Amino acid sequence: MATIAAASVAGVLAVLYVIGVIVTAGDVPAGTSVAGVAIGGLSPADAASTLTTGLAPRLGKPVQVSAGNRSTQFVPASAGVRIDYAATVAQAGTQSATPWALLGSLFGSREFGVVSSGDEQAIARVVTGLRPAVEQALVEGDVRFDGLTPVPIQPQAGRQLDEAAAKNALVSAWAGRDRIELPIRTLQPKASPESVQRAIDQVAMPAVSAPATVQGDGRDTTLSPARIAAALTFRPGDDGTLVPTLAKDKLGSVIDKLAPTENPGQDARMDFSSGQPVVTPSSGGRRIDWDLTLARLLPALTGSGARTVPADYVAAPADVTTDSVKSLGIKEVVGEFATAGFAPDSGVNIRVVADKVNGAIVKPGETFSLNGYTGPRGEPQGYVEAGVIEEGVPAREVGGGISQFATTTYNAAYFAGMTDAGHKEHSFYISRYPAAREATVFQNPDGSSVIDLKFTNDFPTGVAIQTIWTPSSITVKLWGTRHVNVESTPGPKHDYVNPPTVTKPDSSCKPVQGKPGFTASDTRVIRDLSGKEISRRTRNVRYNPEPNVICSASG
Repeated sequence: MATIAAASVAGVLAVLYVIGVIVTAGDVPAGTSVAGVAIGGLSPADAASTLTTGLAPRLGKPVQVSAGNRSTQFVPASAGVRIDYAATVAQAGTQSATPWALLGSLFGSREFGVVSSGDEQAIARVVTGLRPAVEQALVEGDVRFDGLTPVPIQPQAGRQLDEAAAKNALVSAWAGRDRIELPIRTLQPKASPESVQRAIDQVAMPAVSAPATVQGDGRDTTLSPARIAAALTFRPGDDGTLVPTLAKDKLGSVIDKLAPTENPGQDARMDFSSGQPVVTPSSGGRRIDWDLTLARLLPALTGSGARTVPADYVAAPADVTTDSVKSLGIKEVVGEFATAGFAPDSGVNIRVVADKVNGAIVKPGETFSLNGYTGPRGEPQGYVEAGVIEEGVPAREVGGGISQFATTTYNAAYFAGMTDAGHKEHSFYISRYPAAREATVFQNPDGSSVIDLKFTNDFPTGVAIQTIWTPSSITVKLWGTRHVNVESTPGPKHDYVNPPTVTKPDSSCKPVQGKPGFTASDTRVIRDLSGKEISRRTRNVRYNPEPNVICSASG
């Protein structure tokens, strides 16, 4: 009898299973809901329609968003939030045909969130608006000095809003909650309060208790306690301790005093005094390894022995060696240019920069920078005040006239086939230079570069720069191995603009006859040695008109 009953039950279940498979094929599994909206048993199309009816109105309703003790309201629609109804339904899948899955869907339930997206900038504004009130900067344990007294900086944990997770929460969780709590990360300091006190007791206090000495070859330098305090810094170690360091950049004159004991060495250069390039051999030097020296000084500052250490000298080989220069293929002039017509004071500056650049070597793949190679061009380097053009009006400044050297160098590199790596023409046309084929340079008073002349040697052989100065002219030659021939084709001047008139009520004013502005062009054609054209590039340059300057009596 029991066997018959069991068979009957099995038969009923089998019938129900077949009916279930037939009825639910392709539908959303029973018991499925999205953000509280039931869609189980519906076809994908009907489920999407049901979700639209149930969820779309929520897009315009505010949701409370909080982070820590700060909260604000978030209206999904105002942040461009859109629901992807098809993707939202698809994530629930379709009814499985396996018996257990089918029975499970009949008696179980599944909840899903919406698949939506939003305007990234609008979402970010909501998150950013909460940051100031929520976030707290991490404070690492540290030690600073008040005079010679060490002052502890106690470590403090910080808080940071997890922006990526917060944005994701706003886009994905708005439909199913009345309040969204955004995730906050706790930032733990590495150093412990105990390590701060140990750094004071075992390092900071003994370090400034007396002067210390670094012994160089032939002369010594002394670090006063105040100088030690200024240079002693701490960083948190991975093991929770504070790691002391003496900062080289805070030692200033202490390091300068031992500079004469160093020998910077000399790079190999080209000597053109014989009329042909001859390699001036490189020579190695030596320098003080201050990182190693200061690392060895620290134990002396905190120990019970002598507070004196010898400077650690290491070899300082030349960056450009004799052998490397000899292998560069520097054997013939590949580009040259000359300009003339400078004033005596400008000539002084041109000679100083020419002497500096003469013999410079540009290896294959390297970029030559005029500002970078010369460094600051001020009075300490031998430059004098000379004429310049400021806004079309004559003026004077230290280093004036260097643009003539820049133009001459630019043209030599131009005809050598070098790649232009950055240059700028004068704002106003100067008649002794070829239009659209000239360059200016400019530095800040501290020597930092503003307008530079750069070219790159893209050939497999190197080039050397030769400069020839006379009281009335400057010539620049680039020596190397010829790979190309270069032609320059100037275009006609056009689009002339008449000069404006400027009145200056200055007793030192000098009247100036203005000149019209215009547009000019230059086309560089590069051919290989067989005459085949490699490239053709045209550069257009707009020159401003130089104003007429009228001087009026002041007062």
